[in-house]
Amino acid sequence: MVETVVSVGLAVGENWNIYKNRIQPPVLYGNEKRLSIVTGVHGDELEGQFVCYELNRILQENIEHLKGIVDIYPALNPLGLDSITRGVPGFDIDMNRIFPGDEEGAVTEHIASRIMADISGSDFCVDIHASSVFLREIPQIRMSEKRADALIRYARLMNVDLVWIHESPVVLESTLSHGLNSIGVPTFVVEMGVGMRITKSYGRQLTDGIFCLMKELGIWDGETITPKNPMISLNRKLGLLHAQKPGIFIPLVEHLGIVEERQPMGQILNPLDGSVVEEILSPISGLIFTLREYPVVSTGSLLARVLGGEEV
Repeated sequence: MVETVVSVGLAVGENWNIYKNRIQPPVLYGNEKRLSIVTGVHGDELEGQFVCYELNRILQENIEHLKGIVDIYPALNPLGLDSITRGVPGFDIDMNRIFPGDEEGAVTEHIASRIMADISGSDFCVDIHASSVFLREIPQIRMSEKRADALIRYARLMNVDLVWIHESPVVLESTLSHGLNSIGVPTFVVEMGVGMRITKSYGRQLTDGIFCLMKELGIWDGETITPKNPMISLNRKLGLLHAQKPGIFIPLVEHLGIVEERQPMGQILNPLDGSVVEEILSPISGLIFTLREYPVVSTGSLLARVLGGEEV
């Protein structure tokens, strides 16, 4: 059942509409748990679109196994999706920096407030993002250290490759996930793939994990997979590689590959004179969970992240 979450009039007779699709059992008893799946808060992140499609398809084809309510919000920033813009076009704002919003505030703040109100009361929320157009990420869940104790057991069900637990910078306090956690809706962020693209294998992997979460919550009683046992970043070494020189980055390794310390990971080339201006070596041994997708780099551009073993 498609519902309008919020509708705001724009110039030249247009409307800013945000929709959700609510899927529920034919008969409700009043005690059903509710899961919210949100994506599209950044208009250049499309990986979640395929996940929404798959969830809709599987749930509707197997409605007899659905024991709770699933709300699917495929486009929290529809203007950004339509224009392939990360932020909200015409407002010069990152939508994921204005939550929890303000019902009486500016247009974007009003919309953020209505989104929060609509998701409020959910028993869990999964906020799906993709990487930028520059980097490819393995399917991972990111959460602050402050929220880890409450969320980690659910994150282990999500069939992702990595759970990245990090300290919470101040800027994250204005994100949707922080806002929902603050009002008692357990929420974590999924990052995967690359911007402006859809990686179907990642989408299917995450969809399988969402059904495992649904089973744990008592929302689904159909078959589920045995989810992957993710790597946990806490107390592990993290190697970051940044370009020291501008040029064209050519990787010598594969995403999700294993590297040894000091192993060559790529080169930065100068197409003008045919020279190699920088050799990129891994600072630690471990797994490549982030790898640059876009070849043109400037000084300081992130090239890769490597997750190593336990800190000594």
